[in-house]
Parts: sequence; structure tokens; C-alpha cells
Amino acid sequence: MSKHLKNMGVISLLTVVSRVLGLLRDSLTAGIFGAGAFTSAFITAYRLPNLFRRLLGEGSLTAAFLPTLQEALHERGRPGAFALLNKVVSWLVVVTCGLVGLAMIIFSQSRWFPAQSEKWYLAADLTVILFPYLAFVCIAAAFNAALNVFERFTEPALSPIWLNLAWIAALGGAGLHFAHTPLGEMHWLCAGVLVGGFLQMSVPAVVLMREGWRPRFDFALSPQVREIAALMAPGFFGSAIYQVNIFVAGVLAYAVSDSAATLLFYANRLMELPIGVFAIAVSTVVYPLIARHAVERKFAAMAEDYRKGIRLILVINVPAALGLALLSKPIIGVLFQHGEFKADDTHAMAPILALFAIGMPFFSVVNLTVRAFYALKDTKTPVRIAAVDFVVNLVLSLVLMRRFGAPGLVLASTTAIIVQTLLLKRALGRKLPEMTFAPLWPSVGKVLLATLAMGLLVAGGWHWLQGAGLGARTTDLLALGGLIPLGVMVYGVVLWALKIEGREDFVALFAKVRTKFA
Repeated sequence: MSKHLKNMGVISLLTVVSRVLGLLRDSLTAGIFGAGAFTSAFITAYRLPNLFRRLLGEGSLTAAFLPTLQEALHERGRPGAFALLNKVVSWLVVVTCGLVGLAMIIFSQSRWFPAQSEKWYLAADLTVILFPYLAFVCIAAAFNAALNVFERFTEPALSPIWLNLAWIAALGGAGLHFAHTPLGEMHWLCAGVLVGGFLQMSVPAVVLMREGWRPRFDFALSPQVREIAALMAPGFFGSAIYQVNIFVAGVLAYAVSDSAATLLFYANRLMELPIGVFAIAVSTVVYPLIARHAVERKFAAMAEDYRKGIRLILVINVPAALGLALLSKPIIGVLFQHGEFKADDTHAMAPILALFAIGMPFFSVVNLTVRAFYALKDTKTPVRIAAVDFVVNLVLSLVLMRRFGAPGLVLASTTAIIVQTLLLKRALGRKLPEMTFAPLWPSVGKVLLATLAMGLLVAGGWHWLQGAGLGARTTDLLALGGLIPLGVMVYGVVLWALKIEGREDFVALFAKVRTKFA
């Protein structure tokens, strides 16, 4: 387990770098464009190819491709795995390029629908520019899945860094120097996204070639390719329903006001920070492991590693969720409130972030649980549950947005992800009794107790700082620089004192690191 923790640590470290760069890019975007119509149009346009990326690339493709590739590697070695990779990538190029071409044609004809608000035409125009990003990142997802099977986790973890660097360069470099209108700056930003997508695709391809892969088009419909296609068909919708819900919320928010879509996007980005840093790292490392156990029909070992992954996710994401909810205002104030992003925007975004944070642990658990179903090559169960949750989210969104605006949309998506978590856990326990959640309840109780102790300290400290008369900026900085480290320390001490299960894995890892550098 210490080896897997080390891999998780590498992924987490690189993801921290990526998320810091992501926060920098979002902060620059907010400072230059604010939370107005241009930013909301760009974000609405960016959401659509990004949604397909999560559904087709990082969602159903990765979930269906990885266990099948693991099986090919197990049975026929690297030559068999590389042959399957060529077949999948060949068909992926055809499908994604077809989708891109179709979308660009459709959105380029938006003005055939008259009497629409100008902001919808702007969003459609930007969608035409941004949609090729879909092809780059979906192909990149196949390359990264292959690298994970070969237990190379560093290069896939670097993938979002290339996008962030290209985005920042477009904002801080060419866009500001060569564009003289907000629309011109926005076009440069779109170009930065496309360059970043190309880098995300090309870098893992080069790494795979160094591993021995030789790319070539191969459209043979082998049994394994047919199996992947069969697994992907229902998974296209089922593996990333939360992202579908967020997309629906984003489009509805764009209709609510000029700023709502922007605030929703930035709040979701902040919520994804702890998810990306640790939960996705855990899922990335654990998924190939449980897929291998499933192939070998070692279900007891599969359940043990799955529960270890869930425990690690909860240990990090439960306190992180409470921290985000309690300190939403100072976090937003420090990271975003400058330039064109005003205090009113911070005030409007704080409850949105707090509501997003509630759903964060549930989203993290769903991410790994859906992958457990895919390791068992069961795609039907997740899609049935996803259909229920999509209806829950849509109905609640339409009802709550009328009364609460953008916060109502987040409340709807958060409720949907909670429902999805409960339904998936029950279904997994029924399908494979070894995968029941019951052995984790003692760990959950300890996590909740430690989180409560941390929450009391953070809430009390934030209340005191607000009444200390130190000024808004100073108060926010002290909250982030003082209360967060104190909260982490209290949480860690209490959790350790409660003897949280699995702590021996961390002790073994630290001992190994200490010996290595002694």
C-alpha cells in the first residue's frame, strides 16, 4: 500500500501545481473580464466541449478502456496493449472529429434563430472556436489511460498544467499586448485553450512512443474494441452525471443573469481543488488496481483496496468541504476580488461555494464507486441511477432557480449527487456483498468527530477575526494564513488520537521516505 500512497503523493503534488496555476488563471481572468457578460459567454461556450471531454474522454472512454486494456496487457503483454490502443485511438479520431465538425456547423448558424439576446449569439460564436478542444483532450484521455495501466502516473498528472500555462500565456501575454477590445482578448483566450489542448494530447503521445508504442491507423473491429464500445454506450451518460448536472446548472445560470454563470464556474473550480488534489489522485491509482483484481476475480482484495481508497478520500474531503463552507468569503476575497471582480461579486459567490462544498465528499465517493462498477464491466447500473439523478437535478433546478437564483441551482445539483451516492452504494453492495460500506462506518465516525473539532476552531476563529476591526483584506488574509493551518493541525491530531484505520500505511510510507533520504 505504501507504493500506492507514493503514487498518490506524486499525483497529488503535481495536481497541487496544476490547481495553483488554475487558480492563477481564474484570478487573472476574473481581474481582466470581471463577472460580466463576456466572461459568462466564454464560460458557457467552454462548458460544452469540456462536458464532452468528461463524458466521452475522461468519463465513459477511460472507464471502459482501462479494464479492457488491463486485460489485454495481462493476456498478450505490451504488443497486445499497444495494438488495442491503436484501434481505440483510430476510432476516437473519427468520432471526435465528426462531433467537432457537426457542432461547429450547428453553432455557426445561431443567427438563423432570431429574436435571441446578443449574449446567446456571442456564446455560440465562441463555442465554434473552442469546440476543437474536444478532439485534443478526448484523444489525450486515451493516452493517459494507457500510461496509467503501465503504472506511469506522472505524465497524466501533468496534463492540466499544459492547459493552464497556455491559458495564462494567452491572458497575460499575447491577449493583453495584441488585442485592443474585450472581444479580441477573448479570442486570444480561446486560442490559448486550443494550444493547451494540443499540448495535453501530444505530450503523453511522446511518452508512450518512448515506451515502445508506434502509432498507426487501425480500424479493425476486434472483440475488445466491440466490448469497449458496448461498455461506453450507456457510460457516455452514466459515468459523469454530476458534470451533466453542472452543465445544466451553468446554462440555466446564464439565463438568470450576466454574472451567474461566471460565479457558478469559479465556485465549482474552487470546489474541485481538493477533489483534484487528492480524490482524483486516489481514484487514478486505485482504479487500475481494482480493475486487475476484477480481471483475476479476486473480489476480496478488490473490496479491500476499494475501501482503502474511499477511506483516504473521506479523510481529506470531509474536512476540506467544511473548511470551504466556513471560509468561503475570505477564500473568494483573497483569490478573486481585484480588478473588475468587485466586493458584490464576492458576496454573491460565497453561498454558491458553500453549497458546492456540501456535495464535494459525495462527488469524490461517486467518482471511485462508478469506476468499481466499470471494473466489474457493469455499465447499466450506473446509467440507470444517473438517469434518476438527472431528473432530480433538472426538476429541482427549475423549481429552486425561480426563488433562489444561482444558489438554488447549486442546491439542486448537490441534492442530486447525494442521491446518486446513496443509490450507487446500495447497488454495489447488492451486486458484490464484499463491497458493502459497513466496514467503513467506524472510520467515518472518527472523520466526523475530527472534522467537528476542526470546524469549531475555524468557525470561532473566523467570528473573532470579523469582530477584531482589522480591515477586510487583513481579516481575509489572516483567516487563510492562520485558521487553515490551525484547523489542519487540530484535525490531524484528533484523527490520529482516535486511531483512524489505515494510519499504519502512512507510517510505513514516511518511514520509507525517511530511510531513503537519511
